[in-house]
Amino acid sequence: MLPVPSFSELIIFLALIIVGLIAIILVKTIIQLIIPIIAAAVVWFMTNNLTYAGIAFLAVAVLQLVLKKK
Repeated sequence: MLPVPSFSELIIFLALIIVGLIAIILVKTIIQLIIPIIAAAVVWFMTNNLTYAGIAFLAVAVLQLVLKKK
């Protein structure tokens, strides 16, 4: 017969599951933002203007979201 885990083991297990899910969601979000970051960096290196770089970042991020929903 298998031993029954203690209450503290169950709490630790659930906490690790939650931390793992949060880490997976954060990594997925960061990976999705790589393309807008690259676009903003290219615009910033070409124009040396942070406003244009921010606009490029937002435009590419919004386009990426809109086109992924289809």
